[in-house]
Amino acid sequence: MIDKRSPYQEGSLWYYAPNKGAPITFAILFTISGIVHGYQCFKYKSWKVTGLLPWSALLFTAGFVMRTIGAFGQWDNLSIFIASTVFLLAGPPVYEGANFFTLGRILYYIPYHSPIHPGRVFTTFVAMGVIIEAITANGASLVANTSNPESTQNTGKALLKAALILQIALMVGFVALATKFYYNCHRGGVLNAKVKRALHVLYCSCTLIIIRTIYRTVEYFTAASLNTSNIDDISPILKEEWFFWVFETAIMFSNTVLLNVFHPMRWLPRSNKIYLATDGVTEVEGPGYEDPRPFLLTFFDPFDIVGMITKKGKKEKFWEVGHQSSPPATTV
Repeated sequence: MIDKRSPYQEGSLWYYAPNKGAPITFAILFTISGIVHGYQCFKYKSWKVTGLLPWSALLFTAGFVMRTIGAFGQWDNLSIFIASTVFLLAGPPVYEGANFFTLGRILYYIPYHSPIHPGRVFTTFVAMGVIIEAITANGASLVANTSNPESTQNTGKALLKAALILQIALMVGFVALATKFYYNCHRGGVLNAKVKRALHVLYCSCTLIIIRTIYRTVEYFTAASLNTSNIDDISPILKEEWFFWVFETAIMFSNTVLLNVFHPMRWLPRSNKIYLATDGVTEVEGPGYEDPRPFLLTFFDPFDIVGMITKKGKKEKFWEVGHQSSPPATTV
């Protein structure tokens, strides 16, 4: 147990003695946000689409609970430090996963302008996200465990850097896909207010997550070149706590509140069989957008490049069939 607190805390695994009040506050705030997300999942019947949101908030809550324990004199406790680090690093990719599901539902709503099969958003982006999450968790645990030999910690740093760069690349690709869809809908004259709002929320959420990921990338690239022989030479991004509270905590809390206040399922149908007719006004219940290709082929070729080259595998454009024969329609 260490009693004295100072900007540089000897023996602290954080370098400094962590702030006591802030982690308590944000543990409570993320808990509230997670509860609201859970309520919204019930309200909008959207567990399949936004069910990751309560869990991502829970990860942040757990991380801040661990950080709170560390702040009260346990900043030299390795287990607490590792748990806090892993939970806080694991939260943002889960928020990313929720965005992937949401975009998939938006693409199901206007399938004829989707650059990719809507269901492939899950298998492609979420699968990549799971891989990145695993790399992040393993890297964080190796780095946080200061009892590991230097070579093992360097491996952990390399894993974290790779994971963070991959997160940025994945988000850029995701935003590019959403932007292409936005352009297609605008050009086709079906970009109504509901779709715009849902996409704008996604853009804002992705921007916040990218800002946070850039911060973490800079932090870990800085840590990789760290020379602990002279603490005066340590970068401020590592030894000043406010960087963490601004670029990690405030950014990610803004993201979770954004998704609470502007929950994307407010504007999207509950079923992925409901689509917007090509008139841009009528909502119709169709047969759903199926992909008859084998699963592995859809995973490795989500854009059906093989089909475009061979001119095979064309799907029935059910939205071009008269919707008079479909179940009752509604207008937007």
